[in-house]
Amino acid sequence: MPVRAVALGGALVGLGIDQLIKLACVTYLEPGVGVPVLGSILQLRLVRNPGAAFGMGANATVFFSVFAIIATIACLAVALPRIRRMSHAITLALLLAGITGNLVDRLFQPPAPLHGHVVDMFQVPFFAIFNFADVCITVAAGLIILAGLFEKDKPEEKEQAS
Repeated sequence: MPVRAVALGGALVGLGIDQLIKLACVTYLEPGVGVPVLGSILQLRLVRNPGAAFGMGANATVFFSVFAIIATIACLAVALPRIRRMSHAITLALLLAGITGNLVDRLFQPPAPLHGHVVDMFQVPFFAIFNFADVCITVAAGLIILAGLFEKDKPEEKEQAS
């Protein structure tokens, strides 16, 4: 299967999973009330976050929305045409799923388009409440770091880089 199809298909699947989880949580959870999943290790707690991680930037929702739009366009127009490896396709799929998952919230969740609050629900001790899109972005960042540390350039790539 072509790597670009994997990247786009994976991104759509990840976006779908993110939005289904958020829909279920908005439908069935009472805001702010914790529901133990794994005792005190993992709880579901519905919150609406206007900012970024740890609630920072609550007054910068429009900035985060515009940044996510630009990041999505960059992933599709710059990164997608250049990927050649399956590992890169998976990483890009996760990154796109995460960016677009939170962007959909910022566009379509209350209070208004570009001002929408991100739906978060996963709570672990001593950490911010987060969602599936955040997990996708974090895993993609980890894969990018690992690739930078461990992937070897092919001989022809080294010659072209010189």
